[in-house]
Formats: sequence, C-alpha cells, structure tokens
Amino acid sequence: MDVVNLSPSNSNTTIPVVATLPAYGSDSSTRKPISLWPGMFHSPVTQALWEARSHMFERLLDPPLDAPPQSELLNKTPSQSRTTILYNFSSDFILREQYKDPWNEVRIGKLLEDLDALAGTISVKHCYASDTTTRPLLLVTASVDKIVLKKPISVDIDLKIDGAVIWVGRSSIEIQLEVTQSTEGCDNSGSLALSANFIFVARDSKTGKAAPVNRLLLETEREQLLFKEAEARNNLRKRTKGGHKRDFENGAISRLESLLAEGRIFCDMPALADRDSILLRDTSLENSLICQPQQRNIHGRIFGGFLMHRAFELAFSTAYVFAGLVPCFLEVDHVDFLRPVDVGDFLRFKSCVLYTEVNPDQPLITIEVVAHVTRPELRSSEVSNTFYFTFTVRPEAKATTNGFRIRNVVPATEEEALRILERKDAQALLSSTVVTK
Repeated sequence: MDVVNLSPSNSNTTIPVVATLPAYGSDSSTRKPISLWPGMFHSPVTQALWEARSHMFERLLDPPLDAPPQSELLNKTPSQSRTTILYNFSSDFILREQYKDPWNEVRIGKLLEDLDALAGTISVKHCYASDTTTRPLLLVTASVDKIVLKKPISVDIDLKIDGAVIWVGRSSIEIQLEVTQSTEGCDNSGSLALSANFIFVARDSKTGKAAPVNRLLLETEREQLLFKEAEARNNLRKRTKGGHKRDFENGAISRLESLLAEGRIFCDMPALADRDSILLRDTSLENSLICQPQQRNIHGRIFGGFLMHRAFELAFSTAYVFAGLVPCFLEVDHVDFLRPVDVGDFLRFKSCVLYTEVNPDQPLITIEVVAHVTRPELRSSEVSNTFYFTFTVRPEAKATTNGFRIRNVVPATEEEALRILERKDAQALLSSTVVTK
C-alpha cells in the first residue's frame, strides 16, 4: 500500500491511500482479480463487460502460444454475440457523475471509449471457441465507420447500448452498435440516439498473421439486409483505398487553384485578405502524452477507444476556440487504425479546422485530428490515426449572439488544399453511396 506523508512542521500524520476500485475475488487464489486486469482504470463499462465474460477473457491475458490454432470454424448467429449495456443514470448518482459533462449531457469522448470496449467484447464472443486446447485469436480495431449522433444524450435518463456482429469476412468482423435513450417521463423502449459500426481484424496470437474467424449464420431478413449493406461498404473501402489522390492528380486542377487563390492573398497581401476567412494553419491545436500501462487493452496495446476519446477532446476544444461558442458534436467520419500504439509510445495529437460550411441554420465545422507515434531516439514520426469530427454550434448558444457566423478556412499550401479536397471527395462518395442504396 502506498502512503502519502502530508505532515506539516508541527505534526507527523501519515494518511494511507487505498485503491478506489473494488477487488473482485475468486475461488481460485491463482486467478488475477478482475480489478487488476488491463484497462480497468478506464471505465465502469470495461469492468462490467469483463466481469460478465471473465471465462472468455482469462485466456487472452496469457494465451498458450504453444497450443495449436483453432482447427474447425464454427457457425455463429448474430444473436450469439449480441450484448447490451444498460447505464442506470436515473438511479446511480456516482455513475451519473462519472459521465456528466458541463451541459448535463453524456461525455461523448467517454462514450466513444465505451463503444470500442463493447465492440471488442462482441468480436471476442463471436470468435470464442469452447475448445480451451487451442490458442485464442488477437482481435484489434481496424477501422470505425461513421459514428452519427442522432439527438443529444441526457445524463439524467437511463441509456442502453446494444450491439452484435452483422458481417464476417475471412479475418474481418463488422459490429453494429446502437445507443438508445427514452424521452424523459416516457415509458417507451427508447429512440435511437447514436449509431456506430466497428471493424475488427483477427490475428494469430503466435504468428501475428491474419487468421480466419467463425462464420456468420443469418436467421432473419433484417440480418440479411445488414449483412448486404456491410458487404457493400467493405467492397467500397477496397475500391477507394488510396484512390482519391490518384483521381485528383489526373484532373480537377481548377478546384485546387480556386482553394489556393485566397490563401495566396493572405500570404502575399494580408491587409487585403477576406476578414470572414482564416488560414487553416491558424486554427491548429496540439497536445501530447506518454502512453501508460493503465491505457492498454487485454492484448497489451493502447485501447482504440482511448485514442478516440483523446482525439475527440482535442477536436471539441479546437471547434470551441474557433467558433467562440460551445460546439455541438454531430458525427465521426470513417477512421482507419493504421499503426498500433504501444505502452511507452510518445503520442502527439495535432488538430485543425479543415473546412467549414457556412449555413445560417446549422453551420458545420470539420475538424481533422492526426495522431502521430513519435520516437525521438530514432528521429521518426509515424501517423497512427487520422480522425475527422463534425461539429455545429449549440442552438441555445447561437441564439444569445446576434449576427453569429463562422469563418471560411482557406489553405496556404498545396498539401493543405489536397487534404481538403480529398476529404470532401470522400464525403461526397459516401453520401452518393448511401443515396444509391
């Protein structure tokens, strides 16, 4: 037990410090208490999930690398992986305080972390084999499809997250999560507040290579529809991966020149620049951290949800200082987890307002956050993730400010202009795909 000596000059008092997390015991003295498992200092959701499924997760703590891989794939239904989380906000004051933001709503960054934890649990359930003589798979977050907030989420009303596997490839799994919350005072089952789709990939815990996962057995028409939609998204990702820049380089030079024209005025004739515009580089913020053991997942890597949480907090701050009013989160665009982040890594988050849409009814602010894994001793820096968050301004905040409007963001370099055009093209492609379906 750690102690902190707070004694003033005229006294000698030692105050003991104890763990605030309860230690869950076990009939076996050799089993590590769940309260000491990786990531337990993150969220009540992580502890609840691992407590409920401890028999599955124990093997992942220390996988038997000398055991053979799973020899026969199983057929599993979506209902077998379905998991539901219930937040009893209406009756649990402590839980409410843990999730409350300054506007009496749920902290979105913390909710993103919980979504990743739940999606990871669902992927483990689908890949779990009752045969304990085989070595388990490593499951990592590969990407996150668009996360859309449908309505504000109150911290005073009970909240439910429900999720299941909706699509399976050879070594990939897509999980759909839906967050629902009832209207205060109503007894209905709740309306959709947020939707998200996570894609996990399976790796052999010994070789690190892609490993096949259990097949998906569809039982209902809705499950078949969700599978087809996920299949279409997967095919679209394959077709467009790395294709935006090549398409742009073959044409649309006028779009690039148009974007750069105002930026050149800022650089060459700042006194004549449009006062309703601002250079992209002047909207940037940055923070950094050393990744700690408490932030790791059960495989020893840093939680994807933790990265999203930190990226969201920086994006929110960027939108706040840019607009001058409290921002309102709308969505997270598609996120690819390009490089794993390990304990001890020096992680840098850099944000900027990439572009805006000046709509009087609902102005939109698109924030780009790039996470870099930096190794000073090797003089190297690699991109781990790029996040795109969209915000607007809270209506109640906008109503108190006469003549409010956000500024246009203009690039000063060709590289900045390319980033803007690639992001807009990706958004347009996604929107046209949704309309077509």
